[in-house]
Amino acid sequence: MGVFTTSHEQVVYCHDRPSGLRAIIAIYSTALGPALGGTRFYPYASEDDALHDVLDLSRGMAYKNALAGLDLGGGKAVIWGDPDKDKSEALLRAYGRFVQSLGGRYYTACDVGTYVQDMDVVAKETRFVTGRSESHGGAGDSSVLTAYGVFQGMRAAAEHRWGTASLAGRRVGIAGLGKVGKHLTEHLIEDGAAVVATDVSERAVEWVRSTYPQVDVVDSNQDLVAADLDVYAPCALGGALNDETVAVLRAKIVAGAANNQLAHPGVEKMLAERDVLYAPDYVVNSGGVIQVADEIEGFNFARAQQRAARIFDTTREILQLAEAEGVPPAVAADRLAERRMADVGRLRTILL
Repeated sequence: MGVFTTSHEQVVYCHDRPSGLRAIIAIYSTALGPALGGTRFYPYASEDDALHDVLDLSRGMAYKNALAGLDLGGGKAVIWGDPDKDKSEALLRAYGRFVQSLGGRYYTACDVGTYVQDMDVVAKETRFVTGRSESHGGAGDSSVLTAYGVFQGMRAAAEHRWGTASLAGRRVGIAGLGKVGKHLTEHLIEDGAAVVATDVSERAVEWVRSTYPQVDVVDSNQDLVAADLDVYAPCALGGALNDETVAVLRAKIVAGAANNQLAHPGVEKMLAERDVLYAPDYVVNSGGVIQVADEIEGFNFARAQQRAARIFDTTREILQLAEAEGVPPAVAADRLAERRMADVGRLRTILL
């Protein structure tokens, strides 16, 4: 993939040989403000895979931040390596120096493979970092409001599909019981939903069995997708919605926390043809970025949660627009995000 074939403003390769750091920072757009997006620490099969992921994720962050109503652009970073083996203070601090070198064009935060404690280390080298621990004045674990926002988006989708903004009595399948999936399970059970779940981690499966014994656990995502569900919630890595899964999917709503759920262009049309209502991932999972963005101005949880609650209204607006214009929800969401980036970006240009 050639970087110049994309619409990204800037892509930075970061290499620190002594610590072993190999990272890529991608800034998709600063039309709305400095780019904000997390740092993913993952053992990619190749450099090309790492580049492909960071380009996709940074674009998604630009659209997510736009629809979340934030005055922030979109960016993302990936660190190529195994976080269980390669992560160290020296590596994280080296990464922080690269973030600092961008002079505020990019704010980083947590993502897959990184945690608030890691952001505290990164912050030793840069002030352009959010998602820090509460003991350091940060917002803490952003998965709290990510899950809350997914739940709000799911409620809006339920209202659009069934006429009631509740999951009570509905059967919801969660693929991935990580940081977000655990909180989402709690929201759904409190709302009266029946939850079915799967995870590749035995520790996560043991957690849900001991904490919520009423949750049905299935062996694989393939089993979950083919199960008798009302709602399917992908909450692990991207690409969950592909030709194979959509063909056997029995749920009538898809609303989950994973980024880049559509494996390729055209999947959104396949979902629509099968009468599956798709709540766009970057809309419903934006609670986390709302939480860490609030930290930039001095974190207040109540204020951030109030902002995250608006995900219900944004999801409802997108689903109504999609129905009125006869397009898939993903297309309607893209149009709204692009409109805000263009309109506000134009104002920023005039002011500058």
